[in-house]
Amino acid sequence: MTVTLGQLALYAGAIFLLFMTPGPVWVALTARALSGGFASAAPLAAGVAIGDIVWPLSAIFGLSWIISVYGGFMDLLRWVAVAMFLVMGLQLIRHAHRSIAANNRLTRPGHWAGFLAGVAAILANPKAILFYMGMLPGFFDLSRITGIDIAAVLAISVAIPMAGNLVMAGMIGRVRALLRSPEALARTNRIAGLLMIAVAMVIAVS
Repeated sequence: MTVTLGQLALYAGAIFLLFMTPGPVWVALTARALSGGFASAAPLAAGVAIGDIVWPLSAIFGLSWIISVYGGFMDLLRWVAVAMFLVMGLQLIRHAHRSIAANNRLTRPGHWAGFLAGVAAILANPKAILFYMGMLPGFFDLSRITGIDIAAVLAISVAIPMAGNLVMAGMIGRVRALLRSPEALARTNRIAGLLMIAVAMVIAVS
């Protein structure tokens, strides 16, 4: 294993911040839990987990090949990760009061529909692959990554959003209040934005 516990902890923190950023998955999960309870929302969380495996895995193998050909590419991608976190953090702060738009295609009833909605919510988002492509090199040396390292990265990528989505489904009343309150949404976005900027600073100096 080439990655350190510190690197994994920092990555886990970044994944948690990504989960805490409101988006289509939040809205779909809220709508499904309100209409069918936890049993209706849980399949969506499972579907989201598929994308949480596909995107980092695609980024790891794609970037590993590029790095093996272009050795200096790692440093460039580390600064791309810094820039992405800075931009995402600043955008969250700048648009803190912006409401979240629901996508009705993600809220159809049925367990299978819920699962597919989760897959669609994560795979149909072009920002996801860009996020992982820009983020992973900032945390790990992909030229030396091993099978055990990949398993640890994937476990974190799946476990944190999955746990968060299931907790949200079980506490949907509070989530609903959060999404309907402009002040609470703005406060959540500002905090998440500041924390993302902090992660960018840590990557820049490490």
